[in-house]
Amino acid sequence: MGEDVDLFVEHVRDNIYQARYGAKLWRCAVGPKGIRNKSGEGDRVSPAGRWPLRQLFYRADRIGKPDCYLKASVITKDMGWCDEPADAAYNRQVHLPFDASHEKMWMDSDVYDCVVVLGHNDDPVVAGAGSAIFLHIAHPAYAPTAGCAAMLKEDLLEFLALATFDTHVHFVSQD
Repeated sequence: MGEDVDLFVEHVRDNIYQARYGAKLWRCAVGPKGIRNKSGEGDRVSPAGRWPLRQLFYRADRIGKPDCYLKASVITKDMGWCDEPADAAYNRQVHLPFDASHEKMWMDSDVYDCVVVLGHNDDPVVAGAGSAIFLHIAHPAYAPTAGCAAMLKEDLLEFLALATFDTHVHFVSQD
């Protein structure tokens, strides 16, 4: 399923992962515990499975609007993403200040300069099943993410220009 249109995120060897889209191959990073079935919020795994691309956020002060079919929104300083399972806004974009636990979307580092929200645990949202699963820009030397997938900025932008409405991110399980 999706062999022709999906971005496959796969373990290669040791702590090396790749993203494959058709004949294109890019190095990527995932959570420090690899690609596995999620056990819950904060488990530090990238969730095995096939997830649709929902929305694109980007820092307009740092990059131009990416060439992509997705709805694109500019990241502002008051944007966050709720990661508190007990909150009604769990796994949703929120406006800061926000009392419950959350991630800030406006970061000093460039990792959230371009962020694709993946459709993991969003239809419906299940409290504690995982939040903020994104495709974003990689940390230097492909340091692990908190459970997302991350690529070099140039590679992510290249992928987004190629992606279609049918494209999903498919995390291939290591289990």
